[in-house]
Amino acid sequence: MREIYIVGIGMTRFGKLPELGVRELAEEAVFGALKDAGAKPADIEIAYCGTEAMSPDTPMLPGQIALEQAGITGIPITNVANACGSGSNAVREAWLALQSGLYEVALAIGVEKLTSPSPDQFQMLSRLGGADLMLEGSMGFFPPGVFSMAALRHMEQYGTTREQIAQVAVKNNYHGSLNPKAQYQKQVTLEQVLNSRPVSYPLNVLDCCPISDGCAVVVLCGADVAKRFSGRPVRVRAAAQRSGTYKDDANLRADTTQRAAREAYEMAGLGPGDIDLAEVHDCFTFAEIQHYEDLGFCKMGEGGRFVEEGGANIGGQVAVNPSGGLLAKGHPLGATGPGQICEIVQQLRGECGDRQVPNARIGLTHNGGGFRHGDTGIVTCFVLEKIS
Repeated sequence: MREIYIVGIGMTRFGKLPELGVRELAEEAVFGALKDAGAKPADIEIAYCGTEAMSPDTPMLPGQIALEQAGITGIPITNVANACGSGSNAVREAWLALQSGLYEVALAIGVEKLTSPSPDQFQMLSRLGGADLMLEGSMGFFPPGVFSMAALRHMEQYGTTREQIAQVAVKNNYHGSLNPKAQYQKQVTLEQVLNSRPVSYPLNVLDCCPISDGCAVVVLCGADVAKRFSGRPVRVRAAAQRSGTYKDDANLRADTTQRAAREAYEMAGLGPGDIDLAEVHDCFTFAEIQHYEDLGFCKMGEGGRFVEEGGANIGGQVAVNPSGGLLAKGHPLGATGPGQICEIVQQLRGECGDRQVPNARIGLTHNGGGFRHGDTGIVTCFVLEKIS
């Protein structure tokens, strides 16, 4: 395979940003990524935009609209809609375009405006994750219910406690308090999580990620042309993606993350023990506990104890979601996956200040999206490496 580097990143703050539309969000992030890379708009040969196009101002051609502001026009621009995994999917498509040898420099953008949708878009947003709206969606199959059922089963099967699950929110909000681009920059206590408003037992409102606006951009190129740019490069060791198998076995535990992680580890020639930090899809507190296990950071059933004992803290066995994750950093769908990559790149460069993971050399991102029959629609995993 061709060796691919990330040479530029750019990202807005995530959160409720009523004053900014898709154009303004994209302008900030795209110009930030180009500046970081030391690149010009004319350097970009192909681009992919990950978004569910929820914003009323960009119902069609969101990538073309977003990139026009930066003067990136005339090239192939492809829009990717793949639920919460849209942005990671866009980055992987950019990586594949470079792997083909047809292009030397690619850009992936993820952008979403979720906090001011139209009535039709609000209805779509309320059903996100319900997959088949004619069957599962009509019966109330929605993300908090899926993860609450999975949490209850995990608690019964492995003895995971409600306090262990809530500890994920405590950890990630602490990390978010150190991140100036996080939606929530305030610490929470275990008691506050446990006493917050119920959503779907055992999950309360502080166990759930918010909806957000935001944009994140990644500039990639072949290693052989990286010298053209001034950005501090990070190597892409693996870019894996899997979809669900939809076995309809009522298992409440999809193996999609396990399969995507296995592919990523094999592609990178590494294992879970080599990962120094990870940005994972913590749409709910319990989701992160499952991801510890599925990514191989601990044994099956030990995710609750892993977070309780500090294994996922900065300075722990694997620093998980040092950005604050979806729970604190925010979850603007299409921008979430590229935002994870931006965090890992900054960490590997040593640019994260108070939330810096010591001696970070290898980072992993995990981004999932959508459900069907309780299975995950898409999981994408990247493994990134610091260049000595």
